[in-house]
Amino acid sequence: MRVLGIDPGSERTGFGVVESDGRSHRLVEFGAIHSGRGAFPDRLVRIERMLREVIVRTAPDVVAVEEAFHAVNVKSALKLGHARGVAILAAARDGIPIFEYSPLEVKSATVGYGRAEKHQVQEMVRLLLGLKESPQPFDAADALAVAICHIHHSGSLKSRGLDGRIR
Repeated sequence: MRVLGIDPGSERTGFGVVESDGRSHRLVEFGAIHSGRGAFPDRLVRIERMLREVIVRTAPDVVAVEEAFHAVNVKSALKLGHARGVAILAAARDGIPIFEYSPLEVKSATVGYGRAEKHQVQEMVRLLLGLKESPQPFDAADALAVAICHIHHSGSLKSRGLDGRIR
């Protein structure tokens, strides 16, 4: 199974593609999309276009997107919601199954502790993927963690007869 994990953000969107047989994971590609400066709609277009390029290039079987956390700043939360919508749209255009995971689920699945800090997630992703160095930036490491989270959850979803997809 090949999973594209996405950590959406209005300024920087992390992505990471992991291939797995359920026991061992292999890094395919990771990075961060910098939306740049300019009008917000133009930044959203850039995020969608770049994610489409990743999807075409890597051909994921599934897309896993991190859910929005509860932000104190309403304006930031709304912008994050727009970026998430664009990420979901990029995958939905090809009919790729899309799953969502909360930050707590992602951290629990990768680190074993739902309140883990960014550097702990980064280090665990490095270990799970057998990388020499921790993936940079944090957004890309978080996206890889989202992909790994889906891989860990996909077995339990199947065993319970659930698919967990966004409806």
